[in-house]
Amino acid sequence: MTKIRCGWCVGDPLYESYHDNEWGTPLHDEQLLFEFLVLETFQAGLSWITILRKRENFRLAFDNFDYRIIASYTEAKKEELLQNAGIIRNKLKVNSAITNAQNFMKIQEEFGSFDTYIWNFVDGKPIKNKWKHHKDCPATTEISDSISKDLKKRGFKFVGSTVIYAFMQAIGMVNDHTTECFRYNEV
Repeated sequence: MTKIRCGWCVGDPLYESYHDNEWGTPLHDEQLLFEFLVLETFQAGLSWITILRKRENFRLAFDNFDYRIIASYTEAKKEELLQNAGIIRNKLKVNSAITNAQNFMKIQEEFGSFDTYIWNFVDGKPIKNKWKHHKDCPATTEISDSISKDLKKRGFKFVGSTVIYAFMQAIGMVNDHTTECFRYNEV
């Protein structure tokens, strides 16, 4: 029997695997939360499949997304990243990963964890939408607007509302699997 999936991922094995195993699954691991935040910021203006295809390169280049290490990157490390053809070589985005790592740790200090901070915006439980078609999904919501505004106030970069809504979808804060998708009730 063929699995029915959200239309955006059908036809590409990498996309389908990501959809089937990660996207929309509630996530509470600090390092993975940071990984998704970085990947979403690098995705701004690009397609998600581009990021997925470079994900392993990002993991290698960014010390497996260990925010404690990234927060202390030197100018030499920044230059090394900007020469790395395996990732998106955008100086502003590379700088934002470092700044965001530093601010990520400030949130951990204030709230005990980034997980506590981010999930408080949805009272600790995923919002379950009921979309018939993936194109019905919004690009932003009032909640993503609020998170974006708060993160920017805290010094984060490349965290506009659209980036944050994609982050919310990726980490399962919102279930935007279509109602006929096999993952809809699983997550």
